[in-house]
Amino acid sequence: MGAYALAQLGKAASPDALLPGAFSHAVERVTEDALRAALVRDSKSDQGFWLKASMSFYPNSKMNHHSNAKRDDDTVREAVRAWRQMPDRALWPSAACVLCGRQAVGFFGKVDVPLAESDLYRNNTPRRHLGMALCWPCLCSFYALPYGCRLTGGPSIALHSWDERFMARTMSRRVERNQQLIALGKPESKGVGANEVLALQALRLHEDRLTAGVDLLVFSNNNRGQTLDVQSLEQPLAEWLRRSSRPPRSRGFSALIRAHATANTAGIVGLARSAFRAPERIVGACSRYLTAYLDQGVIRKDTSELAELCLSFVSEVTRMNQNEIDEIKTAGAQVAAWLMAENSAGQLRAFNATLKDRPRMRHWLMRRNIDALLGSAKGIKGPLITENQFRLLFDPEVEQAWFHRQLLVVSVVQRLHELGFAPADRAEVAAEMAGEASEHPEDLDYLKDEES
Repeated sequence: MGAYALAQLGKAASPDALLPGAFSHAVERVTEDALRAALVRDSKSDQGFWLKASMSFYPNSKMNHHSNAKRDDDTVREAVRAWRQMPDRALWPSAACVLCGRQAVGFFGKVDVPLAESDLYRNNTPRRHLGMALCWPCLCSFYALPYGCRLTGGPSIALHSWDERFMARTMSRRVERNQQLIALGKPESKGVGANEVLALQALRLHEDRLTAGVDLLVFSNNNRGQTLDVQSLEQPLAEWLRRSSRPPRSRGFSALIRAHATANTAGIVGLARSAFRAPERIVGACSRYLTAYLDQGVIRKDTSELAELCLSFVSEVTRMNQNEIDEIKTAGAQVAAWLMAENSAGQLRAFNATLKDRPRMRHWLMRRNIDALLGSAKGIKGPLITENQFRLLFDPEVEQAWFHRQLLVVSVVQRLHELGFAPADRAEVAAEMAGEASEHPEDLDYLKDEES
């Protein structure tokens, strides 16, 4: 991460493209910013944000040492420059850099490197241990690390991926913004509801297919509380989120945000948390959203787009067997055909009542299946549900049977929407639904991009 930040400071597309002259310019820029922050001295002043942020990266360094308050400007400048200067070649150890294998220029600990080890070990160099052997470029990459992070004044937030294009573009935007904040000495004026949202924002802005997963790191090297929290998105999920947030899936993504919104939580926050912590909840949220008004006989207007997005999640992320997906969609189409033929809000309410009760759903399907086999079920050709479909939905030996039932519900509602299911009381309920649109300010940036 720091290497990409350093490359962006040197106006290079990637670390490998950073030429010696540009490298020196980038290092000088980092040093000058550290000098300006050190001369502020008071992290609580109007321009003290960068100084405050530095304590989470380089505690007790010459940049933020408490003794700076009693020293004159020249003394502080000299100390910071000595700290950020490449060690004299005569002092270089006979050791290789632990990160890249180049000649190390010294051994370094917590003052220079936010060490990513355990909470008890990371910020302390053990006795008789000289520290981490680093070469000059790798050491400077650690000095540039803050430029590639979302700075909060406390724990910092960073994104990492082995997709080089994603890293380069994400870092470019972050470095540009941080240069502005560091120059002003002020924090971001707009916060985020959850750290995970930063990852979704970066994915949304990335135009190319992702070739690797994305890691979200929240860390602090501060002496008062060293922390490291890492969450990950696997490549299929990260790519699905990226594609879903952009046309032609924008309408479905807007519905997906609404599906995750609650009275106290923005939809984008709920979606981001589910993606990182429990991706299987995404389908559950879609199912609940699509069935919220079934007991009143109404199908939502954004049903088709959200259902299609949900099915794409199943095939692209969970990698569910396509034959099983087709079986469940076929069963959903049969159930929808029966409900359409009945054209009764009461029958739709009866089906809706089975969704959270597995035995009740099984009984409902078995009863309608018998009617279909006896020829008394209108609008149905063949059985309502086949033996294999029934097994996928209810067999205890099928590990994801509960997931299949959620998918069945999505398929039923999607098909009813396609068929134009519209009971007599739809106008009254539609008026009630019109007032439920997400009002969370954090969601508005996503909902305004919804395609007309």
